[in-house]
Amino acid sequence: MSLTHDLSSLVLAQGDTWIKFDVSAFLDQFWNNTFDGLAYGSIYALVALGYTLVYGVLKLINFAHSEVFIYGVYATWFTFYGLGFRPGNTPTLSVVELVGFLLLALLASMAVSGGTAVILERVAYRPLRKRGAPKLVFLITAIGASFVLQQLIFIWRHGNPELGIRLMRNEEVFTLFGGSVTNVTIITVIASIVLMLAANYFVNKTKFGRGIRAVAQDPDTATLMGVNKERVIMLTFLIGGLLAGAAALFYMMKIPQGAWYQGGFLLGIKAFTAAVLGGIGNLRGALLGGLLLGVVENYGQSLFGGGWRDIVAFVLLVLVLMIRPTGILGESLGKARV
Repeated sequence: MSLTHDLSSLVLAQGDTWIKFDVSAFLDQFWNNTFDGLAYGSIYALVALGYTLVYGVLKLINFAHSEVFIYGVYATWFTFYGLGFRPGNTPTLSVVELVGFLLLALLASMAVSGGTAVILERVAYRPLRKRGAPKLVFLITAIGASFVLQQLIFIWRHGNPELGIRLMRNEEVFTLFGGSVTNVTIITVIASIVLMLAANYFVNKTKFGRGIRAVAQDPDTATLMGVNKERVIMLTFLIGGLLAGAAALFYMMKIPQGAWYQGGFLLGIKAFTAAVLGGIGNLRGALLGGLLLGVVENYGQSLFGGGWRDIVAFVLLVLVLMIRPTGILGESLGKARV
């Protein structure tokens, strides 16, 4: 192995370059990576909210949530396709038409993902609760449900990916600190934050939200006080599914790679990482963890190379948990203040 070193770049090589430490690229792309990372992080955060809500109420890691997300991606793709749009051809639309089509796709993806999450809860998890199954059984069931949902799409579409459909071009709107801010980034970040604030308000300020927090804190006492635990659990899955459906639309806008039956696997792991990073069971933690993860992995890509993007994300998680095992905010849903 040879070692090549200069002031701006450190490269370890064995035949071909496999790791670099390119400070100049990191500095040159700092603000571009920051703004782009916020868009990726917003998508991670929306999906992470589903993980954190279910964990907060049931203490269950719902590994099938990544498939709930990918069902929303398929719903978005088929909505675009049904409206007459095709891969490789970005249409010229007026603002009113664009907003209308995007809202229609958003409703479709949220409905499909929300419905998938509710069906998943009723079919896979509710029978286990009625039988008093141990937590390990729930975890194994979640993993099995994830594969089942994947294979249903595989049987339906024969494993063939659907090529991405764009309704709008990713164009620069303005620059800030020398970094480019695009229309897709603006829409993704603003819409995601609005949805996350709405979810936070719903959980912390509404009657149904109080029921969710009561069940998260003490399900038996909440039941004695008249809270319908099964309805609260179903509502929790529904909210997580709706947010995953919204993330699916932004995913199609930001990463137009199309729909694939295994497309939610890596993104689901990163969203779960974001939830743990911010504090599993914490709504604000999911937002913070998602945004932080999206930005840091972009920084890592510039600094170490594209192949290290995902590695940087998970190394960040390990480092944070070594210092603070409960995550950055570390507050559970059941202990959140009203």
